[in-house]
Amino acid sequence: MALQQDIKVAVDAVIFGYESKGNLSVLLIKRGIEPFKDAWAMPGGLVLEHESLEAAVKRELKEETGVRIDYLEQLYTFGKPNRDPRNRVISVSYFGLVRPNHFKIKGDTDAVDAKWFPVNDLPKLAFDHKKIFQMAAQRLKGKLMYQPIGFDLLSPEFPFSDLEHLYTTILGRDIDRRNFRKKIKSFGFVEETDKLHQEGSGRPAKLFKFNKQKYDTLVDDGFHFDIKFV
Repeated sequence: MALQQDIKVAVDAVIFGYESKGNLSVLLIKRGIEPFKDAWAMPGGLVLEHESLEAAVKRELKEETGVRIDYLEQLYTFGKPNRDPRNRVISVSYFGLVRPNHFKIKGDTDAVDAKWFPVNDLPKLAFDHKKIFQMAAQRLKGKLMYQPIGFDLLSPEFPFSDLEHLYTTILGRDIDRRNFRKKIKSFGFVEETDKLHQEGSGRPAKLFKFNKQKYDTLVDDGFHFDIKFV
């Protein structure tokens, strides 16, 4: 029996945004074409002939939002037969975490608008993008539980409370701050500086910096980061 296939391959990008002491958000585009015209969705589209998946997701992200990201992590492949009413489309999804103020976003090509939305106040999403978002959010939380990430979202020198806020914001839960500080400092990739940070009328806080070389060595060797919650 001859095999007949007419399957298209697409990519979708779940881009999370975080600002210091801010909330977690996600980048969405408003679709300018059918199906789901004027609905909000993840940036993405079909992979071109002779184009890698990684090149396709970066291209679609840049074309539809103006955002350029060097590294996106592959999330999952979504392939239910009726996920797109036009064709049988398999989507390979990716996710990333960035600082929104580093980008000037603008909807273009198939997108008439692009906007950051708080993750706890999303509009109704097109296709199966709600499921893609939910999986990406869970993956991001899970990643924090076994591998510290997100230092590029902080200032080069930061009070330790900024790192704690980053984790509680993404995880959506209060962490055991004393245990968290002890664990982070024991790995050696967060170093105390001789500088102080004054915020409000309270006592000045010490500033810390990230030692990327030490961190990369630990990642290569393999290590487990366990977070305790309140």
